[in-house]
Amino acid sequence: MRLALPVAVALLVGWSFAEPRAFADGLQDDIDQAVTILQRFKEMPEKSIPDHVMKEAKGLAIMTAVKAGFIFSGEGGKGIVVARTEHGWSGPSAIGTGSAGFGFQAGVQVSEFVLVLNTEEAVKAFAHHANVKLGGDISVAAGPVGRAAGAGVTPLAAVYTYSRNQGLFAGVSLEGTVIVSRNGANQEYYGRDVTPRAILSGQVKPPAGAERLLAELRRSQVATGSARSETRS
Repeated sequence: MRLALPVAVALLVGWSFAEPRAFADGLQDDIDQAVTILQRFKEMPEKSIPDHVMKEAKGLAIMTAVKAGFIFSGEGGKGIVVARTEHGWSGPSAIGTGSAGFGFQAGVQVSEFVLVLNTEEAVKAFAHHANVKLGGDISVAAGPVGRAAGAGVTPLAAVYTYSRNQGLFAGVSLEGTVIVSRNGANQEYYGRDVTPRAILSGQVKPPAGAERLLAELRRSQVATGSARSETRS
């Protein structure tokens, strides 16, 4: 067992930092997982992302990260980013992240993340950069949680971050995390060479496989609007 964990970590770190091809497979799986994550986050409304934060979001990044460690630790994750356009939500663009360091935890941990892009600048960072450093290229902060969080307040950061781990939900800081574009996955999924900018601006028509995700995003918007109407009445 003592040998197995370091080996698992080595494989995980190698996967995380390999050439972008390491993230090039399974974008449809990532899209389906993003739907599941959004649904899970809505299951705990009193502790979830506030309605007004979702309503004002210019975009969302949704990821799953796997962390394994035993003295050495490694983490890798992948997912998708979408942006709000004049005609609704854009198609998904593939993203990934990886990191390694020292730690004293053992075992494997799976976390789900939702990053709320509060500004157009945040969307542009994901659209134009080969990689985005949270807290460097754009400001980042743990997002407010729950219905009690005040509405109508200017966001404290360009990106709000949230995590769910083993049923526990919280705002979490991901400052220093580098998120990269998975261009190979985009090319394979869309069937041609496309850029994150073209996808997130709505220039590229989403494939049929993205419809569940887009429908879930539309339902979230309707639910948010209904909640706000009930509050006013």
